[in-house]
Amino acid sequence: MTLQQILYALTIEECGSMSRASEKLYIVQPTLTSAIQELENEAGIAIFLRTHKGVIPTPEGKEFLNDIRNLYRHYNLVLQKYQGEGNYRRKFRVSTQHYSFAVKAFVEMAKRYDMKEFDLAIDETQTKTVLTDVGSLKSEIGVLYKSARNEKTLDKLMKEQGVIFHPLIKCRAYVYLWDQHPLAKEKSISMEQLEPYPCLSFEQDEDEIYLAEEILSEKVYSRTVKVNDRSTMLNLMVGLQGYTLCSGIISGDLNGDGYVVVPFHEDEENPNSIMEIGYITKKNSILSRMGEEYIEELQNYLAGVRSEVV
Repeated sequence: MTLQQILYALTIEECGSMSRASEKLYIVQPTLTSAIQELENEAGIAIFLRTHKGVIPTPEGKEFLNDIRNLYRHYNLVLQKYQGEGNYRRKFRVSTQHYSFAVKAFVEMAKRYDMKEFDLAIDETQTKTVLTDVGSLKSEIGVLYKSARNEKTLDKLMKEQGVIFHPLIKCRAYVYLWDQHPLAKEKSISMEQLEPYPCLSFEQDEDEIYLAEEILSEKVYSRTVKVNDRSTMLNLMVGLQGYTLCSGIISGDLNGDGYVVVPFHEDEENPNSIMEIGYITKKNSILSRMGEEYIEELQNYLAGVRSEVV
């Protein structure tokens, strides 16, 4: 198996077509087809299934492609280390639950680099997508949280994706709301006080309780509104006097100054809960320089708020 064959296979997966892949690689299609056939013979599996709509990975092919993608990424990291800056655009991507501090850390890291030389991306997305993005090496790093409630489900999914969790900080629940909300000036807020107002949460595809981004997600709320992005959630906090339960770690630089976090007041029926925020990486992977700097920015930012949230 050669690095060229690996590049060919990954490009076919990306393009979903032999003809489009050959165009992108600047080679004729018979050469590409022959190279993939040799690779399949050597691996002893059918990597791709040819259909009238193009090519798609077989179940065995998906696992094989994930493995060689990791190998090819390590190869590129070695090139970056020993061949200087090079003349190609290097890539760095983060997938995260909807955390403003994760975006803030990305911004601070990205400021150090020339945007003309790098393809940088950060995706605020659903919990399961964070896991699959890192598992498939679409993203180098993912940011999410674990708690006693979701730990069993997340550990199972992380094992399936071949990713590992690195803890950053532990937090209790806070109520996040508009600073003009009737409860905004309370020293703490109970579930009984929140009952008249809609609870805002980020939509998930499946296993919603266990993959929810919001702490205390197992609670049955009488009024709920699902959203897909932070901007919409912030608008609904104002328009509907909604709230969400979160870590209490908010970046005012990105979310604005019109919002507050108030400690959640627990009771016998609604005890508080600990959430442990961390980042995930592919097992046995090597962080790029950008990856290392991004983690440093996360740690630096959270160090400044640790005394307020533990």
